[in-house]
Amino acid sequence: MPELPEVETIRGQLNKLLTGKKIKKVQISLPKMVKLTLAEFKKIVISAKINCVARRAKILIFELSNDWSLLVHLKMSGRLIFRKKGEALKEQDIKWNHLIYDFQDGSRLFHNDLRQFGYVKAMKTDELAEFFEKEKLGPEPLEKDFTLDDFSAILTKRPKAKIKQFLMDQQNLAGIGNIYSDEILFFALVHPLRKVGGLKQQEIKKIFEGIKKILPEAYKFRGSSNNDYLDAFGKKGDYVPRLKVYGREGEKCKNCGGIIQRLKIGGRSAHFCPACQRLRAGKPKCQK
Repeated sequence: MPELPEVETIRGQLNKLLTGKKIKKVQISLPKMVKLTLAEFKKIVISAKINCVARRAKILIFELSNDWSLLVHLKMSGRLIFRKKGEALKEQDIKWNHLIYDFQDGSRLFHNDLRQFGYVKAMKTDELAEFFEKEKLGPEPLEKDFTLDDFSAILTKRPKAKIKQFLMDQQNLAGIGNIYSDEILFFALVHPLRKVGGLKQQEIKKIFEGIKKILPEAYKFRGSSNNDYLDAFGKKGDYVPRLKVYGREGEKCKNCGGIIQRLKIGGRSAHFCPACQRLRAGKPKCQK
């Protein structure tokens, strides 16, 4: 699933590419993806201009000129790929494609989704704040005003939670998923099964530092294309070679040479180094 670095990469690209463009036509081949009747959806989007592309957590927000907005969640395997007028289409543009936005200038935006879990919702722009309030999403971890004190205060509300699951819960923090929770915990040398209430202050500080370091770094390299993710130009992100533990089960730890392991927590995988990230609190066998 695209996480904050991937979704923010797409947001930034599409904001530059689409702002000011007028939607001429929309083609929908998977009606369930659009949470309205096709007639209602087309009435809203056709002839509207895109004012900007924003983001909240993992949700992209296309603000339209007619006081409506489109909320797009890519879920597990969604992609949004832009092609300018006359640009040759590729297999990835057509395969599993369910939505095509045709713009007045001849460019197009393809929304494809192999697993078909993603969605597009149309909503009045002035209702967005209320919608996100009801979603009870946590703070954006990369906002400058999100501080260590804020993070520590959130942790105190869930002392019995496992730290891996805590980081992935969107009501605690917005945008962190499987990949970057693993990478953040490795950076902090904290085992994914550790209980939040048992973390020492220095460990909490290190996790916070990991959030502030790894997410911007992954964004700088346009995210991690370990599965289906592609950016808005249909290109893979470049962060996978920099991953320390995620997806590296059975490989040597880049820190100590031990073997990376994987375990299941609440139906999700957690990758970690048992030597660097001890389950019991205390000094790890090796330090970075």
